[in-house]
Formats: sequence, structure tokens, C-alpha cells
Amino acid sequence: MRNPLRYRVWYTTRQKIVTSVVVGALVTGAGWYGVDRVTTPQDRSCVPGVARPAGSDECVGVSGAGYDFGMKNLTEVAEAIGRENRTLKAGEYATVALLLPLTSPDPSMGTKMRRELQGAFAEQYRANHLSNAQVPKIRLVLANTGRNNVFWKPVVERLKTMTDAPDHLRAVSGVATSSSEVKLAVRALTKERIAVVGTTITADDIANAPGGDPFPGLARVSPTNRDEARALAQFGRVEADKALLVEDTRTGDHYTDTLKAAFTALVKGTKYEPQLFTSPPDATDEGTTSNTFKQITHLICDTDAETVFFAGRHTQLRQFINELGRRGCQNRAFTVLTGDEGSYLGGDEKLDRGALARKVTVRYASLAHPDAWVPRKGAPVPETGGSAQDFRAFQELLARVAKKPVGPIGPTGRATLTDGQVIVAYDAMATAVHGIRQATPDGERLPTKTDVGNQWPQVKSSLKVAGASGWICLDNHGNPYNKAVPVVELTEEGVQRFVEIAWPEGRAPDRRCLPPSGR
Repeated sequence: MRNPLRYRVWYTTRQKIVTSVVVGALVTGAGWYGVDRVTTPQDRSCVPGVARPAGSDECVGVSGAGYDFGMKNLTEVAEAIGRENRTLKAGEYATVALLLPLTSPDPSMGTKMRRELQGAFAEQYRANHLSNAQVPKIRLVLANTGRNNVFWKPVVERLKTMTDAPDHLRAVSGVATSSSEVKLAVRALTKERIAVVGTTITADDIANAPGGDPFPGLARVSPTNRDEARALAQFGRVEADKALLVEDTRTGDHYTDTLKAAFTALVKGTKYEPQLFTSPPDATDEGTTSNTFKQITHLICDTDAETVFFAGRHTQLRQFINELGRRGCQNRAFTVLTGDEGSYLGGDEKLDRGALARKVTVRYASLAHPDAWVPRKGAPVPETGGSAQDFRAFQELLARVAKKPVGPIGPTGRATLTDGQVIVAYDAMATAVHGIRQATPDGERLPTKTDVGNQWPQVKSSLKVAGASGWICLDNHGNPYNKAVPVVELTEEGVQRFVEIAWPEGRAPDRRCLPPSGR
């Protein structure tokens, strides 16, 4: 029997007409929608000055309006920066940009990003409100280069357009990772005579030197890997025949490459060849290196080494420590010495802290530590190279900006300072402000773009920056001279315990803090 409903819908003349019209409209609409999707560019903007590059969901670009780039751990401090910027009037400020991979998905890097912003903001507030009305005032903008700094080039191109009004960009800080991308970014910025102040870059080849200045206008507040290694050597005399080197064979990472060279010099005379591993292209990935470290620890047990120098990034360092804690020769004690990447271990939840109770001591050259300038029983603060007063001033400032109405800016308790990131970011920003204001002629409100970077050779002696991490006395090439290097030990409880200040020159600088000839 025929379905009467089917007959009514499909076989009456009127229904045929209605159905044809409806179907035609749907087909036409879908066609126009498809054409529109193809011919109309997709809106990939995030906020003014920030957009998602093709093929990426990251918001990349430059903003000083309080935008957090979609990273909730940055929300409070980004909003505080935005509030401070809105108090400034056009023409009265110079802009400093923080060039950082703000949208990195790595948890340790995310924490580092927040602390970089916190330290820089503390100095921005001090410069604008607690510096006897010195000019110019300072505007702070965030320049996100994306995960692993992949999008450094478009961000740098944007910064290069910001040197004139209304931005008056006069310095770039942040610059916190010793990678090939960062090296290219620094080269591009300094080629345009934009001053750059690195925070935690320690690679020796992202620096100027007596042989030439490939980065004119670059200053750094952290010691080079070579100086870190020299300080470690001065701190604890290591017998070369009782030491060996574990090193990453992946090239192109300026931190590991230069740390490897520095440690190779320290273990000269060792009877053991280096133990090799190869990290993934993205050193924050786990990869399969833990399998390699399991084999390396077997080989270490076959030696009579007592000290292991580790030249690699923090993910691989953590994997190595975990495997060393499981080694077969549990009766043997080992000390692992490494560079400032060791500071990430304090917050690394994947670290087997039990390894540190099984005769494994981990020490690293830190960039700063909150106990370095605090007097202790039997260990007075050095008379030069830094001071307890300078560090207390920083602590008081941080407490002020951390709460309303200036803050909040996220966690700023003592535990957040032990990796040194907030402290060094503050010192780098203070150095940038120092350069900008020293370059501003009397009676003027702004320095020229090129004059800021020209100030670095004069940042020494009575013109030094009294940083919270120690004195910042720059040589003629913008490198810190004999900068304090806190040696820090990681405890089983996860505490980053200050051990002692070490000095690349073997002793603290004298009161003049003048670099010698030849630097």
C-alpha cells in the first residue's frame, strides 16, 4: 500500500515546487558560504598588536595593555603592567619590551615567564614612582615570540617599527634563553642599534668580546657559562682524574654548546672520555634519553669518578639524576655539578627526590639566590660585589608591588625567589632603566635610540648598577665582570639551599669594580 504522506510530499505539484525552492535555496546558500569562507580572510587577531600566525593557535605579538596571551599564570602580573602603563602620558615615557616565549607549554618555562614579568614590573614601578621623578618614565610591553621562540622574526620586525612616537622603544629585555632563535633576534635588534639587556642568557657566543662586537648595544647581567664554570672550579677544587663529563651531542643550543666547552676545560686531564647523549630537537620533550642515562650510570659505576659535570638542559638533567639515583653502585657517592639550568629542578615534579638521599649531591651555579646576601652565623656577607642593603631594598619593593593597589602579580614568597629568576629579571630591567636615563641629555625627556646601548662601557665603578643579585659592573663589551655566582644545592625536600658565593676571579671584586685590561 502506498504511503499517503509520501505521496503528499513528493507527488503533488505544489509540493514539488516548494521542495525544489527549499532545496535550491539551501544549495545556493551553502555554495555562497563556501565561496565566502575561501575568499574572506580568516580573522586571526587576538588583541590589537597580537595575532595567531598561520598554522598556529598561539597568540604572538606585542602588547602593553594587560593582555596575558591566553596564559592564566600571567594574568595578574600582565594586568598590573597594563594598569601602570595606563597612568603614563604620551611623550613622557620610553618603552622597554620584554622579548620572551610567553606561550611555552612547558610548566617550568611557564613559571620562569611569570617570574621574568614580576621582576621587570617591580623595577618599572620603582622607576616611575620611587626614583625622585627622574625622566623618562618607563612603559613596559610584552613581546611574545611563541613556543621555542619560533616566531621571533615577526615580533622583532614589529619592535623595529616602535622606536618612534608614540612608543619610543629604547630597550629590549627578557631575552632569557640561549637558543639559536634568540641569538638571531638579538643580532637583528642590535643591528638596528636597539639596546638589548639579557636576563638569563649565559651562552658565551651570545655576547660581545675583545675580538669583536657582533651585537652592538647588548648588555648582560648574568655571567657567561665560562664564568659560571670558573666560579664552580674556584668553589670546589676538583681532581680531574676523579671527574668525568656527561654531555649533549645535539649542536645549535648555545647554552649546552658553551657549557660543554667550559666543562671540558675543567676536566682536562681526566682519564675518562665524555659520556654522550642526544636530546630531542625540543629539549623540553622527554624523548628516549632516560634509556641512555640508564646505560651511562652503569658505565659511571665502572669508573672511580666522584664528580660528574653535566652539560645539558634541565629536562635531561632531571632524567640523569633520576637514573643516577637508581644506579647499581649505591655504596658510592657522586656530586653532580652543572650550570644555571639546575635552578629549574626545585619545581620539577618529575624529579625523584629520593635520589638525593642515595648519596647523590646536586649543585649548580645559580644566577641569584635570596640567601646570598643575608648574613649567617660564621658566614658574613662579602664586603664587596653586592650588599645586604641592596637585596633588602628589592625585597621591600617586591612586597609593595605584590599587593593592592599596585598588584597582585602572582606568588612572590621566598620560595619563588630561590631559582633567581625574579631577582635577575629585576636587575636586567634596572640596567635597562639605568642606560635609558644615563643617555637622556639634561633638559630632554628622551634619549636617542643609539645612545642607550652606548652607555654600557660606563656601567662600572661608581656608575655600576647595585643589583639585588650583586653588583653589575660591565666591561667594554657589555659583559658583567666578576659577577657573584651563588652555588646552590638541591635537597631531598626540594629546597634550593644556598651554599656559598663563588667568584669567577676567585675572590670578590675590589670597591672600584673596574674590569682589568684585556676584557
